[in-house]
Parts: sequence; structure tokens; C-alpha cells
Amino acid sequence: MLILRFTGEGEIFYTQTRIGKNGRNFGLLKFATMLKNSPAIGTGDITIKNDPRVLPLGHFLRKTKINEIPQLINILVGDMSIVGPRPQTPKNFKYFTPKEKEVILLMRPGLTGIGSIVFRDEETYTSQANDPIAFYDEVIQPYKGELELWYYENKSLRVDASLVFLTAWVILFPKSQLVYRMFRSLPVKDMNEAVKNFNDGKLIK
Repeated sequence: MLILRFTGEGEIFYTQTRIGKNGRNFGLLKFATMLKNSPAIGTGDITIKNDPRVLPLGHFLRKTKINEIPQLINILVGDMSIVGPRPQTPKNFKYFTPKEKEVILLMRPGLTGIGSIVFRDEETYTSQANDPIAFYDEVIQPYKGELELWYYENKSLRVDASLVFLTAWVILFPKSQLVYRMFRSLPVKDMNEAVKNFNDGKLIK
């Protein structure tokens, strides 16, 4: 916190509006890792690899997920749980299907979850797409919706405990595919192939 205070823009925390259980908005807390007005710059809510909006210390905080620690406060006040759907911004939430929205709103958002684990390396894929924003909206977001439906249909204490373990695992081994071996019924999408198909079928805007 001291390093953040005396580096970058001097901000320690960043608060962003997210959609919680039953559609109630709340302020998601994070350690500040990007420029204050980053949502209005470049790719907006979408972060790409080596994003110039990320502050020097921000790269380390984001890679290790230390930037998510303030969300323990969100958990303590009842906005979030440890495991659940990743809380979405109002802008990104609108891209879910009606069924996905209905199911997601039944659950308290989580500090971690299946979407966070599968897309541990999300920035790599958005960086390879010739239109990162469109790729997120048309490819990543629909897959995240499928994953959240899977979680709702399979959630249990065992699944939640496994997801907590996998969260730590993918921080250490971000390229690991262990999640698919542990959960055989999980929807699968080859993201490298998805990037290739997207780039072959869409011109750069």
C-alpha cells in the first residue's frame, strides 16, 4: 500500500461498479493497478497483454492476483463470496444471454470462480485478436456465460474447494489445463483456434 501511495498516480484502491446478486450494484474493490481513467482510454474494460495503461507495480499485482485482496472487504460486507461467478460490469453483463443473466443473478459473485480460472491468461488471447473488444464480446463473453451455467448446475462444497485449489494452481502454472482434467463435463473451447478463426473472419476496425 505504501509503494502504491508513492508511485504511479498515488492511488491505493480502485473501485468499480459491478453487478451482484439479484442485480444489486456494488463497488468492487481492488488495489490500483491502472491509470485512473483507464476505462475511457484504449480498449476500455478489456485489458491486453503489456497494456500501456497498467502502472509499473500493477503488472506484478495483476499477475499474482494480489490486486484482488481488497475484495475480502466485499466478502465481509456480503457483496461477494469466496467462490462464485466473477462479478461483471454493467456493460459486459448485457452480453450474456437471458438464461445466463437469470442464473448468474441467483448467485453471489465470487472472489474466484470457474471463469477466473479458465481465463487466467485472458490478456494473451485479447492481445492476439485484431479487434480485442469485439473478440471479448463475441467469443470470450459467450464462453464465460457457458462456464457460469456449468458452475450453477454443478456447484457443491467439493467443486468450490476444488476451484479454490485451482485458483492457486493456475497462479503458479498459468498454462495448466488441470481444470479440464478435474472437471470432465466442463464446456471446452480452444481459445487459440478461436483467435485464429476470429482474425480470419473479421477485418481490423
